[in-house]
Amino acid sequence: MHRHAYKGRKLQREKAHRSMMLRNLATSVLLHEKVKTTLPKAKEIRSIVESLITSAKAGDLTARRKLSSYLLDKNAVEKALRELGPLYEKRNGGYTRIIKAGSRIGDNAPMAYIELLDTEKLIKKEMKKELQPDQSKSEVKEEKKRPRRLSDKKVKIGKSGSQPEVSKKEKK
Repeated sequence: MHRHAYKGRKLQREKAHRSMMLRNLATSVLLHEKVKTTLPKAKEIRSIVESLITSAKAGDLTARRKLSSYLLDKNAVEKALRELGPLYEKRNGGYTRIIKAGSRIGDNAPMAYIELLDTEKLIKKEMKKELQPDQSKSEVKEEKKRPRRLSDKKVKIGKSGSQPEVSKKEKK
């Protein structure tokens, strides 16, 4: 029997399980930018992720609907439209890279990383957003700190460790 005109890999799964697994994997790649999986799955997901990013480059309502119909997480849709689309605006495809990572110990399956290219630019943009021009790094760190307790009182732990003691200044 010939194998002409058969498209895609079956990955030893039924159609529903396979399609949901690929949707989940595509969502993970867009959210986390780098995912470790088996080599056949990485090769299969590459074309899906690249077509999703290509549609995200348009950034219109049609692209949003296409992405939200395929991806399983709203955050992945937002990231694709707001960050990845503009990032790959001048690139004509080839948004992903597959790096072989040896074999899995349990069943000797070939493993690989699939990652998005140029993600260093995303990290630099996030750092610039955090550090606004009129703020220093120490001011940003102070804003991020949260109080240790819900109340504003300063609480000290007693010697026994069971009863907290309120400082004298806070009693007044």
